Amino acid sequence: MEKIKLIITNFIESDKGKDILIISIIILVGLGSFELGRLSKEQTTKGLKIEYTSQEASAIGSIDQDSTDLTSNLLNSNTTKNSTSGNFFGSSRGSKYYSLSCSSGKTIKQENRIYFATSGDAEKAGYELSSSCR
Repeated sequence: MEKIKLIITNFIESDKGKDILIISIIILVGLGSFELGRLSKEQTTKGLKIEYTSQEASAIGSIDQDSTDLTSNLLNSNTTKNSTSGNFFGSSRGSKYYSLSCSSGKTIKQENRIYFATSGDAEKAGYELSSSCR
């Protein structure tokens, strides 16, 4: 036991040992910070499930929200009445919306797009404006 203690003490007191110890501490602090960030970013909602029937979007509901309020908000907006026109659009699989003139939304496939008449309609449906379109 004394031999092991002597080896560890000599290793830590050497310059190489101090460098390795400092690098180990930095790596552990970085990993810990990364995990804390991931834990704090956990979402409380699971999102929306949207089904398409004859080119009309209808919300099935959110897991953590009252589905009747969510469905009525979507049905009252112009998005479900005319799913191929509007000044704003979002992805059925995402949470961001884009204006028609924003180049960031060009990568979203047409079949995955949901159109909104106004930005208020998009926000009522649970979407937020993309940071690249501001």
